[in-house]
Amino acid sequence: MAADIIFNSSTDAESLEPLGIFGRWLDDAKRESGFMATAMSLATVSRDGTPDVRMVLLQTVSAGGLVFFTNLKSAKGQHLQANNNAAACFHWPSWGRQVRLRGPVERVADRYADDYFSSRPRGAQIGAHASAQSAPIPSRASLEKRLRELEDQFLSGPVPRPEHWTGLRLIPDEIEFWEDGSNRLHDRLLFTRKAADDGWTAQRLSP
Repeated sequence: MAADIIFNSSTDAESLEPLGIFGRWLDDAKRESGFMATAMSLATVSRDGTPDVRMVLLQTVSAGGLVFFTNLKSAKGQHLQANNNAAACFHWPSWGRQVRLRGPVERVADRYADDYFSSRPRGAQIGAHASAQSAPIPSRASLEKRLRELEDQFLSGPVPRPEHWTGLRLIPDEIEFWEDGSNRLHDRLLFTRKAADDGWTAQRLSP
């Protein structure tokens, strides 16, 4: 359990790499819940300062950040283009664990997005074209009609990635690990990125 990994009082917390710890915790959760362990709540802020939150799926941890994919015309896509700061939270209740992260978001390279899009099921590829994510639609039937039209359009050959559908990488400046403790005395360890050398400082927090 995590107490042996990061919460043991004899451990030098600052010698630990938080994204490595996150990867081990995620692997634990995946063994039990499969890909649903990658579900994370993603919080963004609109141009006028209104917060919003939704669940998205983590695709991978790459280049020091957490990558997920979205339609840039969606509410979260528009928020992040106006204010590129975001927060995310993973909760794995059967393990009594959660991880909270905050930091800026950047767009992944087009080639990376192309490669991932081409690996998706064909139906999901066409669905990315059919859905104007977050925009009002007159009915479910109109969406299904649009899907059928696109299935005919892309009847043969590869489905191209829509320009507005891409990957975003959350590069955390803060990562907090939380683990359930007896008498509600939970274990919390906060890592904060150092500005100078890109390392991390660590401090324990009261529950």
